[in-house]
Amino acid sequence: MINLETLKELLPDASEIARKAGAEIMGIYQTGDFSVESKSDDSPLTTADLASHHCIVNGLEKLQPAFPILSEESDKISFDERSQWKTYWLIDPLDGTKEFIKRNGQFTVNIALIHDHKPVLGVVYVPATDVCYFATQGIGAFKQDGTEEAQRIQVRKQATEKLIIAGSRSHRTGELDEYLEKLGEHEFLPIGSSLKFCLVAEGKADLYPRIGLTCEWDTGAAQAVVECAGGEVINISGEPLLYNTKDSLLNPYFLVFGDNSRDWASYAKK
Repeated sequence: MINLETLKELLPDASEIARKAGAEIMGIYQTGDFSVESKSDDSPLTTADLASHHCIVNGLEKLQPAFPILSEESDKISFDERSQWKTYWLIDPLDGTKEFIKRNGQFTVNIALIHDHKPVLGVVYVPATDVCYFATQGIGAFKQDGTEEAQRIQVRKQATEKLIIAGSRSHRTGELDEYLEKLGEHEFLPIGSSLKFCLVAEGKADLYPRIGLTCEWDTGAAQAVVECAGGEVINISGEPLLYNTKDSLLNPYFLVFGDNSRDWASYAKK
């Protein structure tokens, strides 16, 4: 049973687990001594991804109530099995592996709780800067810098005249360039991992258009943060971004924004 009290209890535990996983990642990052392999989809995999994965899974398995866990590093669970899950943990142990390899600090630990195909709790932890974004339905979205008191964050409900656009540092596409051209004058902020969502959630960017491929573990936690901060995450048909509804774990193209007075999806139409 998922209710507000359960979410309140799980959120600090999930945040602490993300921090512990971040410490595992930084232990490897700071030495610079890590191997890089290629997965079947040619995406990179490092020893830090695996160390974080094991840390998070071990932590979540101890929590009550117990829920199934789907991780980027354990993605072979069949849809026949997944489709039976009403509530489950969705994790990306190291989002932004390319940024980790480039050593620019723009990588995150993502932990989401999905219920009825929607993210209801999310933790996005930035190990390199010790910043944690966390949120759950009914409570709101917060940002904590180190050990400072957590501050409530909100999206910008009125977009700036010159739009501030968050976008991928490592995955820019020609289709995205076409979309941006239709938007008109704007400032583009290239940044790695789920930090793009977080810029929208804390009102530092108006829009994050993802006209390119992602997987569900890339987005679940950060979507919860954005939505609890008053924003929206929709596909380019204008529908909410949902989870665990099909065999493939790939997301459709999507848009993240705070100002819902504009039809951001219309710019994606041919």
